[in-house]
Amino acid sequence: MKSRDKKTNDVPDCLKLDNQLCFPLYACAKAVTHRYRPLLDPFDLTYTQYITMMVLWEKKAINVKELGEKLYLDSGTLTPVLKKLESKHYISRHRSEQDERNLIVKLTEEGAALKEKIVTVPEQMSCCIDLTREEAVELHKLLHKIITTMK
Repeated sequence: MKSRDKKTNDVPDCLKLDNQLCFPLYACAKAVTHRYRPLLDPFDLTYTQYITMMVLWEKKAINVKELGEKLYLDSGTLTPVLKKLESKHYISRHRSEQDERNLIVKLTEEGAALKEKIVTVPEQMSCCIDLTREEAVELHKLLHKIITTMK
């Protein structure tokens, strides 16, 4: 067996950054969310606020726990996002009448109206990513496979 103490550059392949899957995933996610910033700034939204609104445009109302699960966000991250969206009058939060332990997030009229203004953002983002439609579909499948495996 070789001693790893003799050379400082004797690093096992499994510890080399270029051999990691996690690093390009991390760097890619960071680059993509960074690209969203100039597209979302005119709407005074962060990326996390934007994806939260996407769920609400689909669902209209959702339990906070379900919202967190859908976005893969814990309550410590989600609560400030919801407070900010509420201060912008895009959402309202209230306790469920059936079970007061459940907090319901609802889309407001202003939040619904934002959807019409921001509808061009996904198309603008797709222009920044040089993938064919087929490559994008395959990448989407692979990423969801990783997410499912990691749960």
